[in-house]
Amino acid sequence: MKNIVITFLLVAFSLPAFASMLLIPMDPDQKNHLKAYGIAYWVLQQEVESYWLLNYRGGSFAFPYTKAFEKECLTRGVSYEVIPDAAYNKIVGDIANPEVNMDVMKLEVAPKIAVYTPEFNARHGRRIQPWDDAVTLVLTYAEIPYETVYDRDAMTDKLAEFDWLHLHHEDFTGQYGRFYRSFGSTGWYKENQRKMEELATSLGFAKVSQLKLNVVKKIREYVEGGGFMFAMCSATDTYDIALAAEGHDICAEMYDGDGADPNAQSKLDFSKTFCFKDFDLIKNPLQYEFATIDRPQTKQVAPEVDYFTLFDFSAKWDPVPTMLTQCHTRTVKGFMGQTTAYQKNMIKSDVLILGENKPVGETRYLHGTRGQGFWTFYGGHDPEDYRHYVNDPETDLNLHPNSPGYRLILNNILFPAAKKKKRKT
Repeated sequence: MKNIVITFLLVAFSLPAFASMLLIPMDPDQKNHLKAYGIAYWVLQQEVESYWLLNYRGGSFAFPYTKAFEKECLTRGVSYEVIPDAAYNKIVGDIANPEVNMDVMKLEVAPKIAVYTPEFNARHGRRIQPWDDAVTLVLTYAEIPYETVYDRDAMTDKLAEFDWLHLHHEDFTGQYGRFYRSFGSTGWYKENQRKMEELATSLGFAKVSQLKLNVVKKIREYVEGGGFMFAMCSATDTYDIALAAEGHDICAEMYDGDGADPNAQSKLDFSKTFCFKDFDLIKNPLQYEFATIDRPQTKQVAPEVDYFTLFDFSAKWDPVPTMLTQCHTRTVKGFMGQTTAYQKNMIKSDVLILGENKPVGETRYLHGTRGQGFWTFYGGHDPEDYRHYVNDPETDLNLHPNSPGYRLILNNILFPAAKKKKRKT
């Protein structure tokens, strides 16, 4: 009996030495994919090096085991496995096989995150614009901390303090989202316009469009200096439109007090844009569209079969797009927004298409480089609300813990934490 007890104690005390890695699987077995990213971020905040196992079980995470990390997984409802060193080393060895499309990406530092959103919203603790933002929703749900910035911060070079910047659903052309026809008489629209004009004046600009152009250029400097910029919906195409139209008035009288330049189209300079080329401006100021970049809002596919496909990239040779497309499925539900998808023939040749609905010619998810930095454009408004209208309630992510569309957002958030690798050619 004594020998049995001694043997049991020896085995019990030896377990922590063997069970030394905590693996968070990201395949369909994961109970909560979105909160799993929050765990990975939280571990980095503890200054513990972690690993992103690209294409292994849906893009799993691994880090040294501690009881505190295990408790956090239990608290947040995230599936995990405690595995011995030998088992983890075998996984790493299998991943290293040159015949296998997998890789191990070291995550080193928790990126400092900023969300570009109106400062008067944050100050008053409420949204003046009656819509939400998918990125802030998923950051809050995943328990990943962020700070808010806006035009005043951009103009005083505060962006350099952050590793990652999300552009809220902004209209960088200064046309207030072209909501004039539908909402021009509403209180929220008038209040937003008044506050934006006050902000522009306080920063020394005669027009909101002039302020937005200068903010766009500040963001360009941020990216070129090594920043990571992520934009969704109308913040994608209006960003490039503002750059292309620099120095020329494209705003109608109801937006800035005077008429647009009738020859603005011929003066566009596509060499200045990040992503798009050869697009035409929509001249009707009452039309709910900025340019021909966006696919028509009248879609040719029914909502129940509207999916886009993520491309497969080589994890060992193209780790950046591989990170951005990690998911437990290669097909993602489509979703609409003011800017839903992009015309393929208007995308520059050096831009990576990460996801598209090929049968209907819709590109949905794009990535590129600018200077020393990176940018990603993601079409649509809310990955779990097919048509998100003005004044609709926020999406409850407790109902969508395994959302593939929201996973793509979180891939971008962890991307700056990765040990940088130069893309091989």
